Amino acid sequence: MAHPFQLFDPLLSPADAEAMVALCARFGRYPMYSSEKSSAEIGEGLAQRHDAVLNFIKSGGRLGRREPTEVAAARTNYFRAEYAYGETTRFAGIEPFLHHDGFVAAARAVHGRSLIEPAIVYANILLPGQELAVHTDVPEFRGANRKQFPQWLMVVMHHSGLFDAWRLRIVTGVAWFSACGGGEFVFYPEGAAGPAHILAARRNTAVLLDTDSVFHGVDRVAGELAPLKLGMGLVADGGRRWSVRDADDAVVAAYDWDELRFSVSWKAYCFADAPERDAWRSHADDLALEPILGRLVEDLRARGRVRGERPPLTDLALLLIEEYVRFPPAQAA
Repeated sequence: MAHPFQLFDPLLSPADAEAMVALCARFGRYPMYSSEKSSAEIGEGLAQRHDAVLNFIKSGGRLGRREPTEVAAARTNYFRAEYAYGETTRFAGIEPFLHHDGFVAAARAVHGRSLIEPAIVYANILLPGQELAVHTDVPEFRGANRKQFPQWLMVVMHHSGLFDAWRLRIVTGVAWFSACGGGEFVFYPEGAAGPAHILAARRNTAVLLDTDSVFHGVDRVAGELAPLKLGMGLVADGGRRWSVRDADDAVVAAYDWDELRFSVSWKAYCFADAPERDAWRSHADDLALEPILGRLVEDLRARGRVRGERPPLTDLALLLIEEYVRFPPAQAA
């Protein structure tokens, strides 16, 4: 079944779009995505998005360009920061974007739910030479989200179809506010076996869709890849200049604003009615890690993938990713 999406062109007034650029610079410093952590022990040592990392290394990305693992890792280890997350994180000036009327109106159509709760805004910044591996976003369930458990586990839960009764329906708006070369947004609204749709990441445009269910990624940003290492940060230096800094604050690479690919993602929960929203808020019927793993292992046994005792946690993590997350095939470059 095809997933609906809506395009916005333009998304904001010119002044409001420029305000988003100023907000990005005012935030100051952006850590690498690999710095995100969870509190669960399952799959300890694996990347947060180990599913997407494995597929990217095996396939060479959407266009099948295989490279050494360390190069592939640097290409996909972009920079991220949260501007809003529920009631706990609200960066000054993000409120107008968080409550954008156009996004709210479009969100009602995606899941057929009328009660929309804008909740999350985060920025992704890709450097020249970077790309975003094809993936689906990290979903949420009552009692289970990216702050508690590994992100790959949340993805496995959704793709397994075993936890739909607990899944929160989320819609995502992705907006762009720079003018880099390349960096096209690629998505598969007809499913992993369907054709890729490709959108230029043009300044002050956006697309809204269910990114938890629709595979999507970012094609390579124009330019050469800097010598990136874990733990580096991206820093606003003023005057629309930016630099990558190492742990000692030494400059590794420097860029003009429009060499970077700056996107802002808006996420909202979509509820059918107040009782469904209240069940989420009150934590009624929340999931916990052990019942989640138990149900997944039970299904693996039914599929003939597990016999005897439960595998060690890391082995189980890799098996779950392999069994449940099926990516679009790579295309010839």
